[in-house]
Amino acid sequence: MQNKGLIRLFAILFGLVSIYQLSYTFITNKLEGDAEAYAVSQISEAEEDYVAKREALEASYLDSISDNTVLGFTSYEDAKTKELNKGLDLKGGINVTLQISVKDILKGLANNTKNPVFNKALADADEASKNSDNTYLELFFEAFDKIKGDTKLASPDIFANKGLSDDINFQMTDDQVKPVIRRKIDESIVSAFEVLRERIDGFGVTQPNIQREGNSGRILVELPGARDIARAQELLSSTAQLEFWETYPQSNNSIGNFLVSANERLKEILKPEAKEDTEAKPESEIDSLLSDVSQDSLDMTAQANPILGKLIPANPGSHAIARAMVSDTAELGEYLRMPEIRRLLPNDIQFTKFLWERPAQDAEIVDLYALKSNREGTPRISGDVVSDAQDTFDQFNKPAVSMTMNTRGAKEWEELTGDAYNNQTGIAIVLDNKVYTAPGVSSGPISGGRSEITGTFTVNETKDIANVLRAGKLPASADIIQSEVVGPSLGQEAIDSGFMSFVIAMIFVLVWMIFYYGRAGVFADIALVFNILLIFGVLTSLGAVLTLPGIAGIVLTIGMSVDANVLIFERIKEELARGKGKAQAIADGFGNALSSILDANITTGLTAIILFIFGSGPIKGFATTLMIGIVTSLFTAIFVTRLMIEAYTSKKGRRLDFSTGITKNLFTKMNIDFLSKRKIAYIVSGILVAVSVFSLLTKGLNQGVDFIGGRSYQIRFEKAVNPSEIASELNTEFGSGTMVKTFGDANQIKVTTPYKVDEEGVEVDTEIQNKLYTTLQKYLPDGTSFEDFTIGASEKSIGILQSVKVGPTIADDIKKNAFLAIIGSLAVVFLYILLRFRKWQFSLGAVVAVFHDVMIVLGIFSLTGSIMPFNMEIDQAFIAAILTVIGYSLNDTVVVFDRIREITALKGFNDGVNINDALNSTLSRTLNTSLTTLIVLLAIFIFGGESLRGFMFAMIVGVIVGTYSSVFIATPVMFDSLKKKIAAATGA
Repeated sequence: MQNKGLIRLFAILFGLVSIYQLSYTFITNKLEGDAEAYAVSQISEAEEDYVAKREALEASYLDSISDNTVLGFTSYEDAKTKELNKGLDLKGGINVTLQISVKDILKGLANNTKNPVFNKALADADEASKNSDNTYLELFFEAFDKIKGDTKLASPDIFANKGLSDDINFQMTDDQVKPVIRRKIDESIVSAFEVLRERIDGFGVTQPNIQREGNSGRILVELPGARDIARAQELLSSTAQLEFWETYPQSNNSIGNFLVSANERLKEILKPEAKEDTEAKPESEIDSLLSDVSQDSLDMTAQANPILGKLIPANPGSHAIARAMVSDTAELGEYLRMPEIRRLLPNDIQFTKFLWERPAQDAEIVDLYALKSNREGTPRISGDVVSDAQDTFDQFNKPAVSMTMNTRGAKEWEELTGDAYNNQTGIAIVLDNKVYTAPGVSSGPISGGRSEITGTFTVNETKDIANVLRAGKLPASADIIQSEVVGPSLGQEAIDSGFMSFVIAMIFVLVWMIFYYGRAGVFADIALVFNILLIFGVLTSLGAVLTLPGIAGIVLTIGMSVDANVLIFERIKEELARGKGKAQAIADGFGNALSSILDANITTGLTAIILFIFGSGPIKGFATTLMIGIVTSLFTAIFVTRLMIEAYTSKKGRRLDFSTGITKNLFTKMNIDFLSKRKIAYIVSGILVAVSVFSLLTKGLNQGVDFIGGRSYQIRFEKAVNPSEIASELNTEFGSGTMVKTFGDANQIKVTTPYKVDEEGVEVDTEIQNKLYTTLQKYLPDGTSFEDFTIGASEKSIGILQSVKVGPTIADDIKKNAFLAIIGSLAVVFLYILLRFRKWQFSLGAVVAVFHDVMIVLGIFSLTGSIMPFNMEIDQAFIAAILTVIGYSLNDTVVVFDRIREITALKGFNDGVNINDALNSTLSRTLNTSLTTLIVLLAIFIFGGESLRGFMFAMIVGVIVGTYSSVFIATPVMFDSLKKKIAAATGA
């Protein structure tokens, strides 16, 4: 091997750089461990809210040492930015895909026009978007073109308005307007991206990730380590629509008359349903707050009066018109928004806007406000006048938000406070349609443009409100269409199980290589350990994220690294058996194995690239580590192993046999006539594929929420539970369609429900979690609160450990991408093999074998999905497994084809005899690699955690079937399709 010195230098430098990069991770882990130990020593578990207090103390400790020099070359703050990024499934946190509402942006650009053509086009685009892959904007343009008649996009009441006067005029055609609107939409999405990025920067998590997904209006946000999940969701989806309104007083007769009239009208509307509920209301904690009202009379009133029976008189001196229980607000709000009820409003208050107070934590009662509005529903002052906002404390030392307004805002604020003073009304400060506070004005108009939001806030809440106000409002609503939330305890379990599977797989492979190849196996082991070091070093250098599937990818790389060494060692043994000298045999062994190694790794690499392109989240992590592993495996196997072997054998008297006494002649005298058994293989495989197809057509697959949409929750209990019993209870609560399965141990379940899958918002997520908590409370330990039950509330391993939400639109996209990934990988590999072997028959054999493997894996999942004691859902991870099976099967097939090409090029086909010789000569490599890979996968399957079991099971089946198909399907199909050509070549 030439340039040994240069290669040795590169190897040393790569190793040192990897160690240097990983040193930052060790430093941060050490300091964070010290911070955690310090917090535990200072705050006992007996203290109230001890988890939050410990987290705050940890953060304070780390902040105090962030600038201190560590080991003379870094600090904690610097090391934190350079450490190995751990993904959501290892660190806990939240990953969401936000859909910026293009519809909202269009309405804003058109000044919320009432134009019937425009609004009909929006409605048609809404409908079309449910079954189309086109962007919402293109669907709107298509819908508008179909119904526009004489209406133009450049009409004065659509886009040729004052706001767009610099870009659009009345004379422009629709084709001229469309590019302008596309640009404006893109600018709005960029604006939303920047607003979200500023909010996230102020949230306080390390290594946040935010990315735009093409021009779809989707933004991917990942906040690893975020523990206050509800806070994170609120921060991301809040539009920060700040508004200032004048309120109507409690004494307003028109408001009182309206509520009476509305109550009477609702009696008529709801009359058929009024007699259904005759049971007495259960008592609640609210009784003590309503001691002046008889509970019996309250119940009777609520039944007879749908509005007045649920409203409670407002506190004297408050600017609210009434109060109500939090549980009744949704129903009352729906009543007050009904068109037939709104029509009852008297002329002097006909545009009144009714809004609820933002409820404090654990509050049972909230205030209802009546706000003075106009025909357009616009507030007196909007939030765009706020020039700065800071979290602060009010005169009672309670958390508050202080705001400063610009010149225009200061003038409008003075007018509004003057009106409120004269009318003795309040000023409602509204953020995202919730009244945060509604103070009165006691000393006349307020000048200067300074105001304050007070209420029942925590310090974190005022920080977030100030953060979103400074960052600005989103140009449109941002709906969470996909989310994954992982609790911190589950993340730690994933690290532990992933590390365990990694260590077991490593130990087995290291021992096996020494057992099979003796001292040569030691060199392969050293190269393998060096390979792992390089993988982690490269991951850290690139800023890539390590995920649980990523660990699986690294462990799989161990098997692939072994494969390269096995190929090399087997070829060296062949060269030695031919009588070549030691040095020549080593050189020829490495040279002859190179073609097979490259072909095998390139085909696997191609599937990894396709997986990276079409996958998302953790699947990208799997593909990333697989691609890095392929490159580092090639370097260590081809160069590092050779350096060590040549250095060892270059000294006289040293012997290297590449085998042990037990394995010396293993597989050397094999003479199996594989091709004669191909008809039996065809029959067996045909039956297996037919059964698989039949099962897929009749029984189908158990599709996860990735593909059908919905929400899933991984929930753990203290004791074993009955999933059938829980399923029955939850279906009563959520309606039909909710599935409950044991997930791992008997005290853990996975709940999947389509309930309100089309509805977005934190409120819906909270509602579902509340229903889960209420229904499952009897299975939880006594004293378990809602906060303990929900994700991120504590370090306890009871309650919701992980939740996933996928909207139906994104589920369709995931399904489409999965299909494209599989078809794309088959097409790319077919072309590669065609180019590499110059005969389409080789490509046909490989693709038929891959199709055979995929169908059998799918069939086994279809047949056994309902009886296996682990999760067998078809999700993105399963697609990753299928693509890896494709890569592995092709890896095996290409090695076999490479040897067939080599031998037949020298000896001809000889009616298949030489093909059998080629298959026999690769048998040692095939079985060796398959066995080590299988053991590695079994280690992950057993010790890698429940979330990986279905993924690993698919790969285990794939490895077994792939090893079989490379010998009994791919080669016979290639041989049979070449028979005529072979016969002509041999003159038969």
